[in-house]
Amino acid sequence: MKHFLVALFLVLLIQEKGSFLHVEAGDGFVRTKGIHFMLNGSPFYANGFNAYWLMYVASDPSQRFKVSAAFREASSHGLTVARTWAFSDGGYRPLQYAPGAYNEQMFKGLDFVIAEARSYGIKLILSLANNYESFGGKKEYVDWARGRGQYLASEDDFFRNSVVKGYYKNHISTVVNRYNTVTGILYKNDPNIMAWELMNEPRCTSDTSGRTIQAWITEMAFYVKSIDRNHLLEAGLEGFYGQSTPQRTYLNPGINIGTDFVANNRIPGIDFATLHSYPDIWLSSSNDQSQLSFMNQWFDAHFQDAQYMLGKPIMVTEFGKSWRDSGFSSYKRDLLFNNIYFKIYSSAKHGGPAAGALFWQLLAEGLDSFRDGYEIVLSQSPSTANVIAQNSHKLHLIQRIFTRMINIKRWKKARAARRGQWIDRNKGRRIGN
Repeated sequence: MKHFLVALFLVLLIQEKGSFLHVEAGDGFVRTKGIHFMLNGSPFYANGFNAYWLMYVASDPSQRFKVSAAFREASSHGLTVARTWAFSDGGYRPLQYAPGAYNEQMFKGLDFVIAEARSYGIKLILSLANNYESFGGKKEYVDWARGRGQYLASEDDFFRNSVVKGYYKNHISTVVNRYNTVTGILYKNDPNIMAWELMNEPRCTSDTSGRTIQAWITEMAFYVKSIDRNHLLEAGLEGFYGQSTPQRTYLNPGINIGTDFVANNRIPGIDFATLHSYPDIWLSSSNDQSQLSFMNQWFDAHFQDAQYMLGKPIMVTEFGKSWRDSGFSSYKRDLLFNNIYFKIYSSAKHGGPAAGALFWQLLAEGLDSFRDGYEIVLSQSPSTANVIAQNSHKLHLIQRIFTRMINIKRWKKARAARRGQWIDRNKGRRIGN
């Protein structure tokens, strides 16, 4: 803490004297270096949000103002990363209505989302498939394969069947190689996309050993990296522990769904770990204090494992509290948000692996059909909006501090190098009288 305060003092002193340090130029892609995210050579921290509905709403040009409004509100509260769906398989107004067959109008909606996010300084995490039936999910892929003669016993054959995996790889390739009709940039070359996500909350309850999911992530991570080396990749995990760390499984909230936080995130090609937190669902019979206690342990364990076992950054990609829960109050939601943000902030300020959290979910006004109990319309939830904005400010300050510290080191190193060159050039020369 002492060193952090000293650094803060130096930054404020520099600002007060009107001095500005050079920020290294870069290509705008978020990358990783050890346990940290980096952007243009400087540490990157992000307060963010989920908004799965963006592509769907933007596919109707008359409704795009709602997407713009959401980004504008988010940006005004310091939010810089959004996670959203880059899938919609079968059903009503799909992106992919059959294997390899795409709805151009829906794709143009995603083009708009990417372009609009950039105009508000918001980077995107794009999820490529769903574990659940919403927007098609793995069930739709399995049904497609069944319709073409494949005998598949369960939805979990999504992870095992070669035909289904071929459909999914084709979707990955189609999205990654998409030409954005608004920006004129291929998705795989667009730095405004922060990362790809293999699947929203992958689960394989038919194989709780974890071997099926492990093999699937390994195969798909290799495939993504074979066609896109620019972007980060994450698996979409919730954070449940598995057989690779039996000493940690007691932390799981009675859920065994065939994933393994440590083993899955160790896979080459997976660049950072993800964590979800829904104690109000996972521990629904417990009181608020017990749920907060669980959450604190949950975060502590995963942040430690990201740092010491994985050596990778970690981001909390989903959390929230539903107003539909009995006894809900804005105060309780604000308390939960504050607890999570404090965990992120504490890790970040000590140089730890936690880089940000994305709450579920942000809505713009006029999108009542997407309300699920967890939604936050910033203009309608002033106390929670204030908590969110305060955390954005704190993370932004940490980012500036570390950036300036790094640039001071670079400046000193460059000065020493120049001095060394001067001494070498002037060896043997007589200086002065």
